[in-house]
Amino acid sequence: MEKIINSYETLFITDLSNGEEAAKATVNKFTGLIGSNGEIVEVAEWGKRRLAYPINDMNEGYYVVVTHKSVPSFLAELDRLFNIDETIMRSLTVKLDFEPVASVKEEVVAEEVVVAEETVEATDAE
Repeated sequence: MEKIINSYETLFITDLSNGEEAAKATVNKFTGLIGSNGEIVEVAEWGKRRLAYPINDMNEGYYVVVTHKSVPSFLAELDRLFNIDETIMRSLTVKLDFEPVASVKEEVVAEEVVVAEETVEATDAE
Protein backbone atom coordinates (compact mmCIF):
# COMPACT_ATOMS: atom_id res chain seq x y z
CA MET A 1 0.00 0.00 0.00
CA GLU A 2 1.28 3.45 -0.94
CA LYS A 3 2.02 6.05 1.75
CA ILE A 4 -0.06 9.20 1.54
CA ILE A 5 2.12 12.29 1.84
CA ASN A 6 0.43 15.66 2.21
CA SER A 7 1.77 19.20 2.22
CA TYR A 8 1.42 21.27 5.38
CA GLU A 9 2.30 24.68 6.72
CA THR A 10 3.07 24.90 10.43
CA LEU A 11 3.32 28.19 12.31
CA PHE A 12 4.62 28.23 15.86
CA ILE A 13 5.51 30.97 18.31
CA THR A 14 8.29 30.45 20.84
CA ASP A 15 8.74 32.18 24.17
CA LEU A 16 11.38 34.92 24.32
CA SER A 17 11.71 35.11 28.12
CA ASN A 18 14.99 33.12 28.02
CA GLY A 19 16.40 35.17 25.15
CA GLU A 20 16.54 34.91 21.39
CA GLU A 21 19.27 32.24 21.44
CA ALA A 22 17.02 29.89 23.44
CA ALA A 23 14.19 30.58 20.99
CA LYS A 24 16.45 29.72 18.05
CA ALA A 25 17.47 26.49 19.81
CA THR A 26 13.79 25.56 20.10
CA VAL A 27 13.29 26.40 16.41
CA ASN A 28 16.23 24.16 15.45
CA LYS A 29 14.83 21.37 17.63
CA PHE A 30 11.42 21.39 15.95
CA THR A 31 12.66 21.97 12.40
CA GLY A 32 15.00 19.01 12.91
CA LEU A 33 12.09 16.92 14.14
CA ILE A 34 9.95 17.88 11.15
CA GLY A 35 12.85 17.24 8.78
CA SER A 36 13.51 13.78 10.20
CA ASN A 37 9.85 12.78 9.80
CA GLY A 38 9.19 14.37 6.43
CA GLU A 39 10.55 16.77 3.87
CA ILE A 40 11.01 20.45 4.66
CA VAL A 41 10.24 22.70 1.70
CA GLU A 42 10.93 26.05 3.35
CA VAL A 43 11.58 27.53 6.79
CA ALA A 44 10.63 31.18 7.20
CA GLU A 45 11.81 32.68 10.47
CA TRP A 46 9.79 35.85 10.93
CA GLY A 47 11.70 36.61 14.10
CA LYS A 48 10.65 38.64 17.10
CA ARG A 49 7.15 40.09 16.70
CA ARG A 50 4.61 41.76 18.92
CA LEU A 51 1.61 39.58 19.79
CA ALA A 52 -1.93 40.76 19.10
CA TYR A 53 -2.83 39.98 22.71
CA PRO A 54 -0.75 38.85 25.71
CA ILE A 55 -0.14 35.11 26.04
CA ASN A 56 1.08 34.00 29.48
CA ASP A 57 1.76 37.67 30.31
CA MET A 58 4.13 37.91 27.31
CA ASN A 59 3.73 40.61 24.67
CA GLU A 60 6.34 39.33 22.17
CA GLY A 61 7.19 36.00 20.61
CA TYR A 62 9.52 34.48 18.00
CA TYR A 63 7.50 33.45 14.93
CA VAL A 64 8.47 30.58 12.60
CA VAL A 65 6.61 29.17 9.57
CA VAL A 66 7.67 25.75 8.27
CA THR A 67 6.30 24.46 4.96
CA HIS A 68 6.73 20.69 4.85
CA LYS A 69 5.51 17.37 3.46
CA SER A 70 4.79 14.41 5.73
CA VAL A 71 2.40 11.58 6.47
CA PRO A 72 -0.82 12.65 8.22
CA SER A 73 -0.10 10.54 11.33
CA PHE A 74 2.97 12.66 12.12
CA LEU A 75 0.82 15.75 12.77
CA ALA A 76 -0.72 14.25 15.91
CA GLU A 77 2.75 13.57 17.30
CA LEU A 78 3.97 17.05 16.34
CA ASP A 79 0.97 18.65 18.03
CA ARG A 80 1.57 16.54 21.15
CA LEU A 81 5.21 17.65 21.30
CA PHE A 82 4.22 21.30 20.80
CA ASN A 83 1.84 20.99 23.78
CA ILE A 84 4.49 19.35 25.99
CA ASP A 85 7.23 21.93 25.32
CA GLU A 86 6.78 24.93 27.60
CA THR A 87 8.69 27.28 25.28
CA ILE A 88 6.02 26.95 22.55
CA MET A 89 3.36 29.59 23.12
CA ARG A 90 1.05 28.77 20.19
CA SER A 91 1.09 26.52 17.15
CA LEU A 92 -1.10 25.95 14.11
CA THR A 93 -0.79 23.45 11.26
CA VAL A 94 -2.76 23.80 8.04
CA LYS A 95 -3.02 21.30 5.20
CA LEU A 96 -2.16 22.89 1.84
CA ASP A 97 -4.31 22.15 -1.21
CA PHE A 98 -1.43 22.90 -3.57
CA GLU A 99 2.12 21.69 -4.07
CA PRO A 100 4.45 24.04 -2.13
CA VAL A 101 7.62 25.34 -3.75
CA ALA A 102 10.61 26.99 -2.15
CA SER A 103 10.91 30.75 -2.32
CA VAL A 104 12.64 32.01 -5.46
CA LYS A 105 13.71 35.41 -4.13
CA GLU A 106 17.43 34.55 -4.14
CA GLU A 107 17.32 33.19 -7.70
CA VAL A 108 15.49 36.29 -8.98
CA VAL A 109 18.01 38.61 -7.32
CA ALA A 110 20.92 36.64 -8.83
CA GLU A 111 19.36 36.87 -12.31
CA GLU A 112 18.85 40.63 -11.91
CA VAL A 113 22.52 41.06 -10.97
CA VAL A 114 23.65 39.12 -14.05
CA VAL A 115 21.38 41.18 -16.32
CA ALA A 116 22.65 44.41 -14.74
CA GLU A 117 26.27 43.34 -15.23
CA GLU A 118 25.62 42.47 -18.88
CA THR A 119 24.00 45.88 -19.40
CA VAL A 120 27.00 47.65 -17.87
CA GLU A 121 29.42 45.63 -20.01
CA ALA A 122 27.42 46.39 -23.16
CA THR A 123 27.41 50.11 -22.31
CA ASP A 124 31.18 50.06 -21.66
CA ALA A 125 31.84 48.31 -25.01
CA GLU A 126 30.07 51.07 -26.92
